[in-house]
Amino acid sequence: MWLLPLTLVFSSYYLLVDAGSQSHGQSCSSGNNRLQIGTYQFYSDCDAQTYCSQQGICELKGCRKDQYPFGYAENATIPPRCPSGQFCPDEADACQPLLPLGSPCQLNRDDQCEPPPNWSELAETSYYGRNVNGSVCLNNVCMWANVTVGLPCQVENTAYIAYAGTNEFIDVVSRGDCHVGLYCDSQQLVCMQMKAIGESCDADKECSTFNCQSDGICGESADTPNEFGVWVYILVGIGIFGGMFATLITLFLIHRRQRDQEREKRLQYWREQNAFRQNILQMRETARTSILSLPGQGSNRSTVYSRVGSEESSAPMIQHTATKASGLRQYISDDGSVYDEGITMQSGRR
Repeated sequence: MWLLPLTLVFSSYYLLVDAGSQSHGQSCSSGNNRLQIGTYQFYSDCDAQTYCSQQGICELKGCRKDQYPFGYAENATIPPRCPSGQFCPDEADACQPLLPLGSPCQLNRDDQCEPPPNWSELAETSYYGRNVNGSVCLNNVCMWANVTVGLPCQVENTAYIAYAGTNEFIDVVSRGDCHVGLYCDSQQLVCMQMKAIGESCDADKECSTFNCQSDGICGESADTPNEFGVWVYILVGIGIFGGMFATLITLFLIHRRQRDQEREKRLQYWREQNAFRQNILQMRETARTSILSLPGQGSNRSTVYSRVGSEESSAPMIQHTATKASGLRQYISDDGSVYDEGITMQSGRR
């Protein structure tokens, strides 16, 4: 326990070496034990798994105060927690018995102090942490939180460095040894009744909800859930379903627009192909008419075909060896014979 006074003396002492840089078995100095300025977290030359012993050697920690200690690997062996009636100091060297009333204790370590006989009546049952089993460590001295209304009390104001975005400010935490439901007034140093929601206040400790708002009025607890009216849920539901239907309708309109565009493209393509086919048929018909109307070929198609079929039925038919290419290819030879698509017809008589 001789390390406890050293912790108090060197709480603001400047650390000469990097905190936590020494591992198990390396040298250290207990004189460098300190509380970090602004956060008041305990630091020493040794790392998170060791403490600085009296021999100036970093030894493995013998106890822990937290259920999930910091600085250990997933499968590492962690030190045990202390049994009932003992506590683990900030140095975590070994479990020690609870300290009697008036003994020196470490900052905010109410669990180091021995509880009073009527601790069940004085114990803090909420999560505000005003005491532990009716005991409180104020100004590094073990006390009992049993002072009633109007009686003198002890107060401890601790300034922490807090951050809001890029801004830095001081957050003062004020604690006293008053009975649960009371607070120690910093000006009069007497215990006073805590204030209800809606009453004026100067600090969080004055409100029963520990929430003194910026307008100087006690508000609801900071962890009070927000409650909304039924109309809010109705609007949210309408917004959700409205967004879903709007999305579906938008997708349907976009798809229909794309479908109409594709259909118009296909229709235009069909029109172009049909016009091209009609042009080809018209050109073929024109070509046939022009060939049949040549001098010596008759005035109409039936005369030619009848003459070819009756008078020149014995004329030889020559098969064209080339592959049929087009119905427009009709020729007239020098001897007056007409051939079309590989078939030759003699215009004279035998």
